[in-house]
Amino acid sequence: MTTEIGVLIGALCAIVIGAEAFTNALEHLGERLRLSEGVTGSVFAAVGTALPEAMVPVVAVLAAPGALETRHEVGVGAIVGAPLMLSTVTLFLMAACAARRRGWRGAFHPEPTGVRRDLNWFLAAWVLAILAVFVPREWRTARAALALALLLMYLVYLLLTIRASRGLVGQGHGTVADHALFLGRAGLPENVVTIIAQLAVGFALIVGGARGFVYGVEHFATWLGMSTLALSLLIVPVATELPEKVNSIIWVRRGRDTLAFGNITGAMAFQGSVLPALGVMLTPWVPRQEVLWGMGLTLLAAGYLKLCLRLWTVRPWHLMVNGLCYLAFGLLLAFW
Repeated sequence: MTTEIGVLIGALCAIVIGAEAFTNALEHLGERLRLSEGVTGSVFAAVGTALPEAMVPVVAVLAAPGALETRHEVGVGAIVGAPLMLSTVTLFLMAACAARRRGWRGAFHPEPTGVRRDLNWFLAAWVLAILAVFVPREWRTARAALALALLLMYLVYLLLTIRASRGLVGQGHGTVADHALFLGRAGLPENVVTIIAQLAVGFALIVGGARGFVYGVEHFATWLGMSTLALSLLIVPVATELPEKVNSIIWVRRGRDTLAFGNITGAMAFQGSVLPALGVMLTPWVPRQEVLWGMGLTLLAAGYLKLCLRLWTVRPWHLMVNGLCYLAFGLLLAFW
């Protein structure tokens, strides 16, 4: 187990360093393109860091070795586990980090329209994904229509988010880089090419770290004797969601609440539509007990966040409920 632990530590270091470089370059790119913080967080950061988990089900079903049933379980677990992790543990960890400086009763101040738009589209897509679970595999036309609808929902969401960017920039919500570009400090010119190069380096470290983390955790979980689906629901998302966790913690630590929340809720919008579309098309996508628990608790956690944003000023202690949702999921898997 010594090798696996070493891989885990090295992978975590790679993810943290990569996330720092990635967020720093994104801030500079968003500032140069005169984008709102909502677009930078909800689209650029969210989709960029969501690509590793988007590849897990594709690789698991189409390119990985092993029995088809096992690969399907890995794919479904990654698809359902990703938004579950974001809507529960990630929000709680971000709140815990914020509480260290602001206190548990301190306030979050994200630009509200973008976060609400992200959650509205995520919840609508996620309900459709849940309904798709109950459509028989033999109804291929219906399942294909549902998958297409999920993809179109994300496309419309993207168009609305980008369309809203100009007005938000005019209202003072434009992306502003508050730290010098890392490669600029090394003597390179601070232009778009250098920014994209740093983005590529950061993203490569994030993906490589996530792959290493999955390797280490999978071997450790195999040693514990966990089932494939439980492993995929609990363990794989820990690695694939680490970029969102780290990026949002970095931003909330700097007081960039719009970027921090947008990074999470934007990734949820991506993962609640595009990933289930892959699940409907590539896997059995059937109502197994573990899947329904995960999808139901994700719906509860995201709906609760939307309610908080609508009724109150969101504070770190509010998001303790999201952490409890993930704890409930773990207890259900362990004891039901």
